Amino acid sequence: MQLKTGLVTPRLLALLTLLATSTLAAAGCGTRLPAGAFVPRPTTTTPAQNGGTGGGGGTGQSSQNPASDTGVTPTQIRVGILASLTSPVGSAAFSAPSYGAQAFFRALNDSGGVHGRTVAVSVCDDGGSGIGNQDCVHQLIDHDQVFALNATAALDYAGASYVSKKAVPDIGGQPITTVYDQYPHLYAIGGSGSPRDGRTVGWNGTLYQSTEIFRFFKQRLGTGRAAVVAYNQADSTRYASQLAAGLHAEGYHVLSQTVDLALPGFQAVAAAMKADGTQLVFDAMDTRGNAELCDAMDTAGVKVLAKVTNVENWGESVRDDYHSSPGCRNVLWATSSSRNYEDAQYPAVQQFRAAMARYFPDQVPQLSAWDLEGWAAAQWLTDAISSCGADVTRVCVERFMNRPQPYDAHNLILPASFTPTPPPTGDTRACLNAARWQDSAQGGKGGWVTQVPDMDTNCFDVPQLPYTP
Repeated sequence: MQLKTGLVTPRLLALLTLLATSTLAAAGCGTRLPAGAFVPRPTTTTPAQNGGTGGGGGTGQSSQNPASDTGVTPTQIRVGILASLTSPVGSAAFSAPSYGAQAFFRALNDSGGVHGRTVAVSVCDDGGSGIGNQDCVHQLIDHDQVFALNATAALDYAGASYVSKKAVPDIGGQPITTVYDQYPHLYAIGGSGSPRDGRTVGWNGTLYQSTEIFRFFKQRLGTGRAAVVAYNQADSTRYASQLAAGLHAEGYHVLSQTVDLALPGFQAVAAAMKADGTQLVFDAMDTRGNAELCDAMDTAGVKVLAKVTNVENWGESVRDDYHSSPGCRNVLWATSSSRNYEDAQYPAVQQFRAAMARYFPDQVPQLSAWDLEGWAAAQWLTDAISSCGADVTRVCVERFMNRPQPYDAHNLILPASFTPTPPPTGDTRACLNAARWQDSAQGGKGGWVTQVPDMDTNCFDVPQLPYTP
């Protein structure tokens, strides 16, 4: 999450904190699946492969394609993207997944589509409000008659129940709220083992966080003393308590610090960190608060091994957000369950970057992990559509989504699935990717440098801690 200007209202902070909480429970903490749970990739080619045969079919099959479902004609499939493009937290906060997905579909169409059909994309900006979100849901489903939704990134997904009621597949969405652990037909980018019966979130109102992030830093950096910083606001302190619980479960000494939302005293927090010997810093705050905390840490000479942020902050904006605190900026780490968008040695990342440069050149200086995850979401939907052959239906697409084999978006995300499981007990095998910002990277321009040999093998057997969202 990148908050550029202004103070945070309690209502907005609640949403920001919920965003961070959902990330911890899903993408930010890795997968619940074994690292070796990969399956052979589908035959669908990616847009950058094979010239004019992207999507696995080219355009030659259109005469044989039926108008097989809502939003599907012999030559076209209509897809909708829900995005909070003009939300209260700024135009950049929730737009990235939509750019990544649109770049994928434009490249797909330019290389022939999927089985003779091109993808027509309708993007609806809900303004970051629940009412706006419901309006967008009705616009896309009832008026535009889209076949599926893709790469959803909505601040308040108030229309989720209607999407589920109409049995419209929503594939590769960002789990900003808990709806992806509640409703059927909704498929978050990180997968879910929740029953998703439409009635309660998770397992009878309980979700679980695993502790691989804390284990990773303990083993990688030798950290044992951590600080957690929160605002004096209910949702912020609740999330901070979850962070502290995970750290305690991994044997950390934890310094918990709370600052006033309107007038945060970060100098006192920095002094407390220095006195306590803090090595690792987590927080339950927005980007503004993080930047001010980093300023205070640099001023006070606080030297930590890592200041940990989440996947929403894994982006190019770091160079500007933390321009006045280079010491803290250079110990910023981010974790996720997707590839580093800068790791072009992976073919799928290279294809993503090439497509973004071609179709959205103005977005390249603002690239982030969410752009890449939007691309992965579009790949997922395309592979599901391709599995249907000429007879593309929602039932067929959801059969692909609900299959027991995990999916990795052509090596872009950790393997994910939607097979319901019993409430978690005992330890789980969980994996994650990690990167660190370094000003010296990219010839001094600065960038995110991956810190693990391979996210698929950077795995830990860790406990799962219940919490109520």
